[in-house]
Amino acid sequence: MSAQLVCLGELLVDFTPCGYSETGMLRYERNPGGAPANVAAAAAKLGLSAAFIGKVGDDIHGRFLRRTLEAEGVDVSGLVLDGDTATTLAFVELTPEGERDFSFVRRGCGDTRLRPEEVPEELIRNAGILHLGTLSLTEEPARSATLRAVEIAEAAGVAVSCDVNYRAPLWESEEAFRRACDTLLPRVRFLKVSLEEAALLTGLTKPEKAAEALKKRYGIETAAVTMGAEGAWLEDFCPAFPARAVDATGAGDGFWAAWLYAKLRRRPDALPFACAAGALCVEKRGAIPAMPTLAAVEKRLKA
Repeated sequence: MSAQLVCLGELLVDFTPCGYSETGMLRYERNPGGAPANVAAAAAKLGLSAAFIGKVGDDIHGRFLRRTLEAEGVDVSGLVLDGDTATTLAFVELTPEGERDFSFVRRGCGDTRLRPEEVPEELIRNAGILHLGTLSLTEEPARSATLRAVEIAEAAGVAVSCDVNYRAPLWESEEAFRRACDTLLPRVRFLKVSLEEAALLTGLTKPEKAAEALKKRYGIETAAVTMGAEGAWLEDFCPAFPARAVDATGAGDGFWAAWLYAKLRRRPDALPFACAAGALCVEKRGAIPAMPTLAAVEKRLKA
């Protein structure tokens, strides 16, 4: 049992706006999402062997999410379906520019209930990279399960990747978010963070300065700072590729999955490759359904 990339954390349903009914009520489209799950699906679509570790409810949404990951080629042997909890839900509101606002149904739900003893050790020990996010540190027992996974990776010499994810409704405070990052980030080799989240951690608003501060503070090897429609910084600046923005949900995850793919495949064009993938993600609604194929990314690179 092995995968080049193992992702741990939230798998949930994003209810994305999809027009209006004849009575003027907003319609929602059920889309599979959750940042680490998005990365797993995106990596699998690019051609990596990917696995996902997490928990959903044994309900209509949880079973839908499991089927979705299986259809994308993701190993779901580490996904727990729990009949005693409900699947986490997120309702997404989109601006005309495709940016997002979230309302969560999460407390006590699926992704927060993963227990340390449910983390499959062999899957992590045999991985090339373990990827996770900070949202799994918001509640127990998922927090302990996440730190247990990191312990297993460290003992096996597996590199840890992290996406810093700040959603204000899910954290007690900004200070709680910073404390969680202080616990996890010194154990991370590859970090992806938005400019807004980097500013929360460092007080710096220039991407190159924030990246260097994060690397110095936490001993991180690689720090990527994403800036939405402007582009991304990782040792250098890469402007965003032109895109017709529809929904930015999952774009950062598509970007990071592409960068991890390029890292594992030793591509010299890792940053522009990742930026091209991120641009493609914003052109469709939803997260996992919008993840591009390798051929699509290569085509956008040459455009």
